[in-house]
Amino acid sequence: MKEFSIDINCDVGEGIGNESELLPLISSCNIACGGHAGDISSITEVVKLAKLHKVKIGAHPSYPDKANFGREIMNIPYSKLKESLKDQLKTFEDVLQQEKAKFSHIKAHGALYNQTAKDSELAFHYLEVIQQYKDFASLYVPYGSKIAKQALDAGFKIMYEAFGDRNYTDNLSLVSRKHDNALIQNPQKVLKHILSIIKEGKVITNSGRKIEIHAETICIHGDTSSALEILMYLSNELPNHSVQLQK
Repeated sequence: MKEFSIDINCDVGEGIGNESELLPLISSCNIACGGHAGDISSITEVVKLAKLHKVKIGAHPSYPDKANFGREIMNIPYSKLKESLKDQLKTFEDVLQQEKAKFSHIKAHGALYNQTAKDSELAFHYLEVIQQYKDFASLYVPYGSKIAKQALDAGFKIMYEAFGDRNYTDNLSLVSRKHDNALIQNPQKVLKHILSIIKEGKVITNSGRKIEIHAETICIHGDTSSALEILMYLSNELPNHSVQLQK
């Protein structure tokens, strides 16, 4: 039987406080660095845990919008957005240097992630900010997105990401959180969802169609209410389906 391997990541440092439970079950983490959540103290705490559990450490920058948890599009000048992103990444990088930890990757959060996937101009400005990190940090991006193509053209190393706890539409965008079927919270359903992605390169959309997708890393959101239950179930079940966690 063919063997598969997959990276599983979580967005953490967002004030939920469940990192000590989640990190032993994943292989990479994306740490909020002050845009939608997080500060030096929370970044430091999660970095220490990630080092302890040998989890790859990434930055999770966002629109500077704590009021909406970075999940709403901000009407903000590019200059202001870029200034905020630079500050967030500098704070993150300073903590890594202090803790002697390796900078593995960068993954935008929420609305910024979704908008750079389809807005070429925003993607250009975002990539301009993180240009200085491309020699040593990979970029987590959705398959078939504007930012994936632009990042490859600009010489970034990318990792295609899919979401294990989110439903997709037929155009590979995520079902809006404003809809009841946005989240997949049942562990058995999450397993079925990601096995199709990992083994077949297909995602079953909310219309029931199977659409081509590629993923080298799968996200389970740290603030999904059943995140720990999902990750514990995946940890037990994935090996039974010839899927190993990349560590």
